[in-house]
Amino acid sequence: MTSHIQAPPFLIGCNGRGVQRSSRDNPISLNEAPILEQFRLVKEAGVFDYFDRIPLRSNFAEYVQAIEKYDLPVHSASWFYRLGEDEALLADNMKICKEIGATCHNIMTFTHHKDGHALTNAEVVDHYLQVYDVGMGLGVEPSFELHVNMWTEEFLRVRKVAESVQARGIPFNFTLDYSHVIFKIGNPDELDRSGVRQQVESGELILDPFEDNSLCDDWLSMNIVKWTQLRAVGPNQPLNLWHRNEDGAFARGIQYPMVPPGPGEWHSSWHAYHLEPSKEAIRKVLRYHATHPESPLRYITTEFINLPDYGLGARYDLFAQNVEAARFIRKAWAEVCALNAAGELA
Repeated sequence: MTSHIQAPPFLIGCNGRGVQRSSRDNPISLNEAPILEQFRLVKEAGVFDYFDRIPLRSNFAEYVQAIEKYDLPVHSASWFYRLGEDEALLADNMKICKEIGATCHNIMTFTHHKDGHALTNAEVVDHYLQVYDVGMGLGVEPSFELHVNMWTEEFLRVRKVAESVQARGIPFNFTLDYSHVIFKIGNPDELDRSGVRQQVESGELILDPFEDNSLCDDWLSMNIVKWTQLRAVGPNQPLNLWHRNEDGAFARGIQYPMVPPGPGEWHSSWHAYHLEPSKEAIRKVLRYHATHPESPLRYITTEFINLPDYGLGARYDLFAQNVEAARFIRKAWAEVCALNAAGELA
């Protein structure tokens, strides 16, 4: 029950890729329940304000039916794009967002252009400004996500791009999924992929959200976090040992169960303390929002999902992880509000 918890001034959504009642006998897969069933589960959980996912043109009518049947809107939606190839898709997805009622489109843009070159910061800035113009004309705000395999995986680029956008008098909307930072902590290879190993090892860059002046603090101080996401991860956690990619290598491990897995439900040992950095990153977002009236935060989504680098092949209940994440967000917000009311937050 959550009725005693103060309603937050932001919306909490569930990523549709995580609405799956998996188990030891029914491992997490890419096969998904019918859309009506997904909406029913999210609605009946009683902890979500909306369903987070972009419809396809082919199933748009099913989304409309589900929204009406369960009185559960779609306020936000995400997709990934490669420049030089997906501009038409992006333009149409912005229109789909408007048509379905979503007011924010989360955009993941690959590091490399279709022709193979790595995008420059200037190209990313131009990309953002173009999408911003299109989106605002439709009443759909774009938000660029922190995500592996995208330009934002090189963490230090975010501030440079954001400041270049802001210098043009345009707000830079950022989707903060700090799981994509936390799982790299203590992993030299992953730090190399983000181009920050030297800075981290020298102490110049702090990734741990429990420490002051962390990367999480830096991004919050820029007042750019429009949307944040909660997927628990453990620092330097195991790879996804239940899924191999086409090259035979195990998928990356960017998901750590929030509900303690039962016997045979996960491939590795589980310890509750591994969840704490993910929880603290959310607490920091909430503390910032509670103490900064200008905070742009409007959406928080739970992001336990079924893709290879995440939960594919695991035997725990995927949807239960999202429900637990939403309960944590609501409880953490109530705690932040209590501390703020008592004057204990700076």
